[in-house]
Amino acid sequence: MASSNSYKLRCSIPGHEMDVRGLATAVFPDGAFVSVSRDRTGRVWVPNSSPDKGFTEMHCISGHSNFVSCVCIIAPSETYPRGLIATGGNDNNICVFSLDRPQPLFTLTGHKNTVCTLSSGKFGTLLSGSWDTTAKVWLNEKCMMTLQGHTAAVWAVVILPEQGLMLSGSADKTIKLWKAGRCEKTFTGHEDCVRGLAVISNTEFFSCSNDTSIRRWLVTGECVQVYYSHTNYIYSLAVFPNNQDFISTGEDRSLRIWRKGECAQTIRLPAQSVWCCCILPNGDIAVGASDGIIRVFTEAEDRMASAEDLQAFEDELSKATIDPKTGDLGDIKMEDLPGREHLNEPGNRDGQTRLIKDGQNVEAYQWSVSDGRWVKIGDVVGGSNQQTSKSVMYEGKEYDYVFTIDVNEGGPSMKLPYNVSEDPWLTAHNFLQKNDLSPMFLDQVANFIIENTKGHVVGPAQSASGDPFTGGARYIPGASDDRPSFGADPFTGSGRYIPNSGSNSSAPAGVADPFTGGGAYSSAALRQMATNIYFPKTDGVTFDQANTSQIIAKLKELNGGAPQEHKLSEEVLESLEGLLVAVCGSNSDNSLPTIQQINLLWKASHWPEDIVFPVLDIMRLAIRHPHVNQTLCGEAEGVQLCNHLLNLMRPEGRPANQMLALRTLCNCFSGRHGRALLMTQREMVLSRAADLTIVCNKNIHIALATLVLNYAGCLHSQPDLEGKAQCLSVASRALETVQDKEAVFRLLVSLGTTVASDQTAQDLARSLGVSSQISKYSSVSDPSKVGECCQLVLKELQ
Repeated sequence: MASSNSYKLRCSIPGHEMDVRGLATAVFPDGAFVSVSRDRTGRVWVPNSSPDKGFTEMHCISGHSNFVSCVCIIAPSETYPRGLIATGGNDNNICVFSLDRPQPLFTLTGHKNTVCTLSSGKFGTLLSGSWDTTAKVWLNEKCMMTLQGHTAAVWAVVILPEQGLMLSGSADKTIKLWKAGRCEKTFTGHEDCVRGLAVISNTEFFSCSNDTSIRRWLVTGECVQVYYSHTNYIYSLAVFPNNQDFISTGEDRSLRIWRKGECAQTIRLPAQSVWCCCILPNGDIAVGASDGIIRVFTEAEDRMASAEDLQAFEDELSKATIDPKTGDLGDIKMEDLPGREHLNEPGNRDGQTRLIKDGQNVEAYQWSVSDGRWVKIGDVVGGSNQQTSKSVMYEGKEYDYVFTIDVNEGGPSMKLPYNVSEDPWLTAHNFLQKNDLSPMFLDQVANFIIENTKGHVVGPAQSASGDPFTGGARYIPGASDDRPSFGADPFTGSGRYIPNSGSNSSAPAGVADPFTGGGAYSSAALRQMATNIYFPKTDGVTFDQANTSQIIAKLKELNGGAPQEHKLSEEVLESLEGLLVAVCGSNSDNSLPTIQQINLLWKASHWPEDIVFPVLDIMRLAIRHPHVNQTLCGEAEGVQLCNHLLNLMRPEGRPANQMLALRTLCNCFSGRHGRALLMTQREMVLSRAADLTIVCNKNIHIALATLVLNYAGCLHSQPDLEGKAQCLSVASRALETVQDKEAVFRLLVSLGTTVASDQTAQDLARSLGVSSQISKYSSVSDPSKVGECCQLVLKELQ
């Protein structure tokens, strides 16, 4: 097939009634693609065999109650062999469609503002980004995770080929890399909103921004190249199959084709905003723009439009009007412009623009390397001093309109500057965001702009205007706004803790409990058993080891050296000792802990952090007692207990306190009040615990792994998918740094417990790359329980 090595128009598709905001290549039929628009519809286009080499609308989908702003294709599965179409809209929803019905199969709700970007991954995973500043991970019609960390709208998301890695780009000018639901890295360098992301490989990606630049990044954090050519906001990117060359579109009315790191071709369109692009399987390029038309460009000569159609496209382009205030053409001084004779000189590069003066008119031309000539791309309006003088200055810039907006009756007014060349919805969104106003007014403000600028191309500014809600003289969008290395025993300085050596977990006959190590563990015996002795493990694992005499001795020693204001009286020491004996005695029912003892324990737990650890150890043991568990983990008291322990678990805190706080939380699971408390505080507790993976301390890691395991056990029989997702995320993150085999084992059991008998949890674990992460443990033979448990988890995820 002959190739001109330069893209030309293949066809124009005028199917939508408003801006085309998203495009995606479809899996079925061959050569098809999907478009979505502000007209609230999505459409599937298939190539036809007619002489015009165009596309036919095969399917129209609708389900949003407001503009549709993005689209992606979910890969084929056994259930849906043709794949699915996911769309996001200004109604805050995501609709998922099949190719054979116009209504959604299901709708995903959860975002609190416009869903403006979507990306799909393996195993049906869907990633969304929203103006509500979050990204969300979806699987099987459920939200698995919410990625929080950006401080402004998330305009772009993408899932990297390596399982578990996700990227988000935001109006806060940053890009974040997420693994297993945690932000692993923040990329800085862009000077304005990040609008688009595109994957190059497992290790590289592109980003584009309102700052007119495209950047190439390594996932390790380095920006390896910056590309400049666009003269205004860049909205979208797509990468060719060679994983090197790419295309971009933006607010400068252009599609640009990049080869070998250079802008090789610039194609201007007769529409101000070129919102989106995609590369079709045959190498053709589809773009969607603010005039509602999809245009397809090709470098295959046999697919190019006829000479008549190419000339019609050029004529349409030449009649476009260009507002110099967009900055696309630089500063224009009428008196300095050359005449038409300037077009006799050839250009230096493809896409180079040249302005010439023709009488009182200014015309813009672009150099076409493939044609060897200057092509007219529009008439410049507002280029003369006479027209410019009709504009209004605001914050150092010229605008066609500056509306005065009164937010609150009697309060300060706000200015809304606007140029007719701008997108009214983008202007309205930026105005609401800049002034911290509720996004629910987006439609009213945008329609207000449209109504008050009808028929004006460039004209005098309006000093005042009517309220878009009431038609009155003042605009009041809302009086009330909805805006939204410690390893030794901390008591004696020598020896080690033996975590959980006294666990009362039961094991099948003939095989020792893998948590307690209370007997010789026989892998042969395991192999002979039909049951999996490791998971699901639903009874809590606790830390019961106690040397009461050492604990009391250490408490008295530290109390002797404590500052006077912190010294405990003899009565308090006796009370704490009595409590310890009561909860650790062989028959604790004969001496119940008293309320006074429990209150003194709570008060003593606020000792200075450098000496509090023996008190925490008493609390760790006491919290197992039903009476203490009920008293300290009750509704009001429980939240205080949780906050106190989490404060002691700060990453910069003392390792002894971190470990004992974690062990206390683990032991809370021994009573129903403690379990209820920790389940309601799950998100905060596991998030803080996960921060301790960076602490190089095996006892902390074992306690952390046990906490995750206890949560997994409580969640096993519950349909709490977000809870299970957090367990998977924390366990996955911990396995990246934890070295101790006992901690690894408990994390593996927590993974197995989370995914056992739960297809959705298994799918999420696969999408997070859990199998590849843990496979290295399958051959561990010392201790054998690590390798055997790992193999069982891998079997669940097959």
